[in-house]
Amino acid sequence: MAILGCGVLLSLALLSLSIGINLCLPENGKEIDFSAHGENASPSTTKKDKGKRWAVLIAGSNGYYNYRHQADICHAYQILKKGGLKDENIIVFMYDDIAHDPENPRQGVIINKPKGHDVYKGVPKDYTGADVNSKNFYAVILGNKRNLTGGSGKVLKSGPNDHVFIYYADHGSAGLLGMPSGDDAVYAKDLIHVLKKKHASKGFKSMVFYVEACESGSIFEGLLPNKMNIYATTAANAEESSYGTYCPGEPEVPEEYDTCLGDLYSISWLEDCDSNDLRKETLEKQYERVRRRTNKSHVMQYGDMSHRKEFLFTYMGADLANDSYTSIGDISSPSRAVNQRDTNLLYFQHKFLRAPAGSHAKLEARKQLLDEIAHRKHVDYSIHKIGELLFGYQKSSNVLMNVRPRGQPVVDDWDCFKKFLRIYKNYCGHLSTYGMKYTRAIANICNAGVTLEKMVAASDQACSKKLHV
Repeated sequence: MAILGCGVLLSLALLSLSIGINLCLPENGKEIDFSAHGENASPSTTKKDKGKRWAVLIAGSNGYYNYRHQADICHAYQILKKGGLKDENIIVFMYDDIAHDPENPRQGVIINKPKGHDVYKGVPKDYTGADVNSKNFYAVILGNKRNLTGGSGKVLKSGPNDHVFIYYADHGSAGLLGMPSGDDAVYAKDLIHVLKKKHASKGFKSMVFYVEACESGSIFEGLLPNKMNIYATTAANAEESSYGTYCPGEPEVPEEYDTCLGDLYSISWLEDCDSNDLRKETLEKQYERVRRRTNKSHVMQYGDMSHRKEFLFTYMGADLANDSYTSIGDISSPSRAVNQRDTNLLYFQHKFLRAPAGSHAKLEARKQLLDEIAHRKHVDYSIHKIGELLFGYQKSSNVLMNVRPRGQPVVDDWDCFKKFLRIYKNYCGHLSTYGMKYTRAIANICNAGVTLEKMVAASDQACSKKLHV
């Protein structure tokens, strides 16, 4: 690639960015008595409940530019710990490469908002590094220690009287959630299958599942039954991005942070938990507050809506020593929110602008920024070229970008979906977090009945002469 002047370089980066303006338990070994927490509680929370509370927290990314996902997860842990859960009942997946990354201006500390306190301290490191993978995630949910590889060995040993909270924060796309390894992902169909098995084995009384990711609604859309005692909310619907927040360039964010500190949907529910008495706030009330604050995407809910009347206390507990809660209601949204698919571009750009002129850091930041822009151009070209080869120039865009009616899953043949994603990778390279926006296109190629042989031929022709960036 030809050497670009700073003005052209920054113009390209700014054009690529999509930045929008204006934008929670008593100890588990004891019985939980829900009988004294309000006259309007649902039936499952107005009688003596002998169940335990369990939680699975997972950050599915790595890399300092993805700081916010591990920050979100660590913050969630602190809420649950304050609520009374024991570490033996909280299972944490996080790559654990952020707190001590050389770029972290506060070594050994992770914050989730400007001037925030350390949310990293005390967090269990159950599954870190390569042990953060879909196989271990499924094994933990199912309580199957035999299928684990590495990690602490902690699994979800919940039973028919127990309440389970699962929170996932990462990049996502139509039909899947990311994992730190580029070869790994949580596919919607596989996750729903695991949840069905857990339900069939009477592994919980009720479950709440929060998902922070782009197109996260596609994980449950048309797939999660409404009679499995599972209630889920997502940061976005099945066809739109979610957003990072507390990002570089916001007035309140310290200049030394080159990366976003949180995600808009996540900090909305996390800060709501920090500010309100969870013995008195229902899941429905939190959903409405989070929906209003998350003003750049559509927060969705799926599954068994009867659980919306339950108190957050049922799943997240509450700080019983604090009798001075003053509910502050809705919290205003941060001034900016950044499309999750653009947060790494913002990171590279901010690094470039901050680096001293003529320094090695400046040159390295410039190379990273140029590589990211080049990769995006490659992915855009290769997907559209494959579409044209398969469907012709006139029909390609309509087929690739088609969004199915609400209530239908993104793809019918999930084996085809997985195979075609592998074919793309083999011939054209990794999609990356930016390229994940094209998984819907791959799903639509399957839905159109394209054969494996034709997909191979089109991928080969589109990418044989392109640099796999």
